Amino acid sequence: MRIAIRVDASGQIGIGHFMRCLSLADALKQKGVGIRFVSRNMPEHLRDMLVAKGYELMLLNSIPSDGVAGTLPHSSWLSSNQAQDATDTIQVLSDQTWDWMIVDHYALDTTWESAMRPEVGKIMVIDDLADRPHDCDLLLDQNLYDELERRYDGLVPDRCVRMLGPRYALLRPEFAAARKTLRHRDGRVRRILVFFGGSDLTNETAKTLEAIRLLNRSDIAVDVVVGASNPNGDLIRKICQSMPNTYFHLQVENMAKLMSAADLAIGAGGTTTWERCCLGLPTLALVLADNQREVAEAMSAEGAMRNVGWHADVTSAGLAEALRVALASPDGLNAMSERSLAIMGGPDAVSGVQCISARLKSIYAGS
Repeated sequence: MRIAIRVDASGQIGIGHFMRCLSLADALKQKGVGIRFVSRNMPEHLRDMLVAKGYELMLLNSIPSDGVAGTLPHSSWLSSNQAQDATDTIQVLSDQTWDWMIVDHYALDTTWESAMRPEVGKIMVIDDLADRPHDCDLLLDQNLYDELERRYDGLVPDRCVRMLGPRYALLRPEFAAARKTLRHRDGRVRRILVFFGGSDLTNETAKTLEAIRLLNRSDIAVDVVVGASNPNGDLIRKICQSMPNTYFHLQVENMAKLMSAADLAIGAGGTTTWERCCLGLPTLALVLADNQREVAEAMSAEGAMRNVGWHADVTSAGLAEALRVALASPDGLNAMSERSLAIMGGPDAVSGVQCISARLKSIYAGS
């Protein structure tokens, strides 16, 4: 079986789309599936990562800005228009036959997918927004929402298999392994993990470090993780060096280990949410993008996360107060941890990547 994956990453887009596609690709590759990534926007360090893992990568050419057009809310993320992107994608895939096309992109919908139909066997869409129609055989939305089962009614064909909810989250194998040996947390906070994604363009990391400084709790260790795309990495490193018991980590490959060691996380409400939930890590989350609002609200309502609010409305002083409340409530943190674990399907749940990779094979075999 051969599968093409259309995904982009950038400071604006973030790297969450890329990372979840990579997790699925790794699981499929272990099953002998040939994988080719197709991208128009991809930071160099992510390109190097794909090459190091032995994946094929085809980069689409940039086009003049006057060629960018679209009516979708995220059309500007494509750096093209859907028709041109489909033509370019078909061209870089023309040397092979493709059993599946996997697409994870907010700027693509049924227009692009229908254009790909004659060129691929089946189409899988990874989405979070439910704000546009899709022409696909399998749709994955790994997030938690109210009325999740009805979220894509009228947006996908009747034949489309829907895999919905956090139990299908595309997490790297290290998280499933760490979950099996997870230590018991007692609600006391001895170590805090700070991570706001690969880019953190609004520098919530520095804001959070100031909030932690206001606590004046040098007895609590702090791990600060930033991605290679973070434009404020040097500044954050200096802030960490000026604070006691605070450790700076750049572009880590041991996130599951850091999450397992932490008693509390402070971060964004994006795709890292499901990594934290998988390991039962209590979290204070700031909402960094509109597409994170519903998830943060649903998670907070479930008692699986504390939604601190829209990032621009949260000050260092306000975040410090939320931290004080959390530190004073070990029972509350314990309950948050238990709810997080339960949302992911319980201790014996099968990993999302294994579920999805198995379904891809079964759907194609049944065609």
